[in-house]
Amino acid sequence: MNAHLDGNVLAGALRELFTVDITTATGQCVSCGTAGAMGEARVYADAPGMVVRCPPVTRVVLRLVRAPGRAWLDMSGLSYLELQLPT
Repeated sequence: MNAHLDGNVLAGALRELFTVDITTATGQCVSCGTAGAMGEARVYADAPGMVVRCPPVTRVVLRLVRAPGRAWLDMSGLSYLELQLPT
């Protein structure tokens, strides 16, 4: 059995991922299976945070709430998020 690593090893990899333009990322809706650019999603920003919905079925795919010095990101409505990394 492989030994596990401490979650701190994710710091470098995640820092690289979230420096890309998220609007060009492709996300797949858990509910209907539709995959598309996040820039084509429906965003509702009139709440304490931003709510992102899948256009065909209006299921919530992503939620972002910010406060001074912190942010909460819920992507439980996505099967995956594919990001194009700089070369």
